Amino acid sequence: MSHRTLLAIPACEGAARRLNSCAGVTLIEMLMVAALIALLAGLSLPRIATGVDFVRLAGAADSVASLFNAAWNRAERRGEVLEIGIVPGQGRIRVRSSGGFQKEYVLPEGVTVEAVLPRLLGDDNSPRHFVVFPGGTVPSIAVELANRRGARRIVRLDPITGAPRVERAEVR
Repeated sequence: MSHRTLLAIPACEGAARRLNSCAGVTLIEMLMVAALIALLAGLSLPRIATGVDFVRLAGAADSVASLFNAAWNRAERRGEVLEIGIVPGQGRIRVRSSGGFQKEYVLPEGVTVEAVLPRLLGDDNSPRHFVVFPGGTVPSIAVELANRRGARRIVRLDPITGAPRVERAEVR
């Protein structure tokens, strides 16, 4: 057996042998593969977008709970009067203290403040302000957050313990 036959490409059959092209992929095969990839991407992209929306909502709820917790801790440990301001139309929550402390959280894109509880009669989109006194009772407030897909989370400040908790709200 010669060295040449070991490295040779196997012989092709029929018409392919005459055209002298044994290896390769046809244009139709490439188009089929591209179409399958496009189909899989089209089917999986909405699922990925849904997952991103739910992650944004969960992250926003955790951040609001953390902001409430920081406000309560600051009032108790530093003895400062705090104001919690919630602006639903702009998706902003702000904490200000009598000592000059100020912290603001802006909700991520796609997450909105649906309601501030307890509800007031009239306009739900008007800014709401709550005051936290050191050594005083924690205000019983809650912020209902929603994403574009209709999922909801409620961040509730417990008036007994002062600890915020995140709850899943029923979809309306």
